[in-house]
Amino acid sequence: MESLEQIISFKSSPSLVEKLYEYGMQKNYDAGTVILHENACIQAIPIVMKGTLKVIRTEEDGREILLYYIKTGESCIMSFLGGLHNEPSKVKAEVEEEAEILFLPMAKVSLFIKEYPQWLDYIFRLYHKRFEELLDVINSIAFKKVDERLLSLLYKKKELTGKDTLSITHEQLANELGTARAVVSRLLKQLEDNGVLQLGRNKITLM
Repeated sequence: MESLEQIISFKSSPSLVEKLYEYGMQKNYDAGTVILHENACIQAIPIVMKGTLKVIRTEEDGREILLYYIKTGESCIMSFLGGLHNEPSKVKAEVEEEAEILFLPMAKVSLFIKEYPQWLDYIFRLYHKRFEELLDVINSIAFKKVDERLLSLLYKKKELTGKDTLSITHEQLANELGTARAVVSRLLKQLEDNGVLQLGRNKITLM
């Protein structure tokens, strides 16, 4: 993304785009960087200018599960809601691939809701999309086998990166699926035996 003007909800409001650039702070992050920790105070909401974030929920026993990805032009609705209600973050946001992010202070988030209908439209669009994605996660956990969920996750990562070869460990996949590493390793070996993918050192190539 070259500019905020490319976001659908902002196209009709140059003044909103101008204010976002004026009050927002842009930062660059490497893959693996955690930009928001669980239980942290939410002081600003992130708008992804370039790259991808993943939003993760951690259970009391330490297990993690991937909730959704935040792609270019999108933001984190959980940050919106938590920040607006002065609640600590209930999720962790981690950089999936190198990202450029614009952080908008919470004070301006609330102000823009009152002043710009385009900003409210942007939030509602995100809320609708995240709600559907969370329904998909629930459906997947409830009705799909782990091997189906694993393959679906791999293809989603392929779509996000545009690459057939993914740099990822079995441990990372297990965390995102909320299952054990041994289970993921066994299923990956079965998929390799079936010619679906090829395993390498911290790499997986989809055939």
